[in-house]
Amino acid sequence: MKVNMSFKTLTSALFLGMTLFSGVSMANTISATVIDVPAQRIQLTQEWDKVFLQSNKVEHRKVTFQNRYGLVLAGDLYIPKNIKGQLPAIAVSGPFGAVKEQVSGLYAQTLAERGFITLAFDGSFTGESSGLPRNMPSPEINTEDFSAAVDFLGSLENVNAEEIGILGICGWGGFALNAAISDTRIKAVAASTMYDMTRVSAKGYNDSIDAKARYEMKQNINNARWQAAKNGYADLLPANNLRSEQFTSDTPLFVKEYSDYYTTKRGFHPRSVNSNPEGSWATTGALALINMPILQYTAEMKTPALVVHGEKAHSRYFSEDAFKALGSQDKELYIVPNATHVDLYDNLDKIPFDKFEQFFKANLK
Repeated sequence: MKVNMSFKTLTSALFLGMTLFSGVSMANTISATVIDVPAQRIQLTQEWDKVFLQSNKVEHRKVTFQNRYGLVLAGDLYIPKNIKGQLPAIAVSGPFGAVKEQVSGLYAQTLAERGFITLAFDGSFTGESSGLPRNMPSPEINTEDFSAAVDFLGSLENVNAEEIGILGICGWGGFALNAAISDTRIKAVAASTMYDMTRVSAKGYNDSIDAKARYEMKQNINNARWQAAKNGYADLLPANNLRSEQFTSDTPLFVKEYSDYYTTKRGFHPRSVNSNPEGSWATTGALALINMPILQYTAEMKTPALVVHGEKAHSRYFSEDAFKALGSQDKELYIVPNATHVDLYDNLDKIPFDKFEQFFKANLK
């Protein structure tokens, strides 16, 4: 997840900065007779186009599956070579605004090397997954995406349907915890360098936005709906990651770290919302994130949970607060020494894969 504003001032929050629009042409009042929605066709890329090297220890294939809203999601399935019988499985997604060719794919491939069948997938409306308008976040649908991934994994002959876990990274860490609260089939849940996207959208970093500022945010977004409605709500906000030449003396370190991952050869991917230099999220996308908070029933979670965060991450408080609220009897908060938020995207010296492996092997059995 990423914003291109100072750490202290988030007044327009994560998805704003748009010009206010007013007025709209009179709607067509001719009697409607039929609904004809054009089909969406997405050509799935078959060649290896990840930002990480392909492992020779696992098999990789492109797959698709449908969620209960009828949206078709695209994923990368990673299967350890020379497997025998059924294996436990893990669905992986995140960060918020990333694609499966970036961080989630690295996590999935690495965990497959360690004996799990894994699925890295693009959330609805993003990447190679279907959904119009593009780049539209939804706390409900993105939570459902994890459950749909569980449905898919449980349908595979080489997966034990009673041994499926999920792992969410950054903003998808919050959605993963939310999914584990609602979906009792999930046997273990892990979150890495977690954000609660609904909390940060509504309240800003460190809960710095009050009710008055939040109301102004909603006014700005809703005023933008007049224009967005004319374009099928497809209008996009500007790029949400600064390029290095845009840095100033006031640019926070974590903003520079996001940029170093998403806008450079290190992690850039053309399908990633966070990498796109032309536009980011839909202009109306923050409405549900502001108004429909996730993690409201964390005290009722019974699923074993592992929450991992970097010691020096600006976002560490999201994991610490979520962990305290979790009702799970089997839960652990693991703080990675001297690690920042983005270190847990691709720094193999700091991502605690041993910890993730031990957690899932202990609970997916």
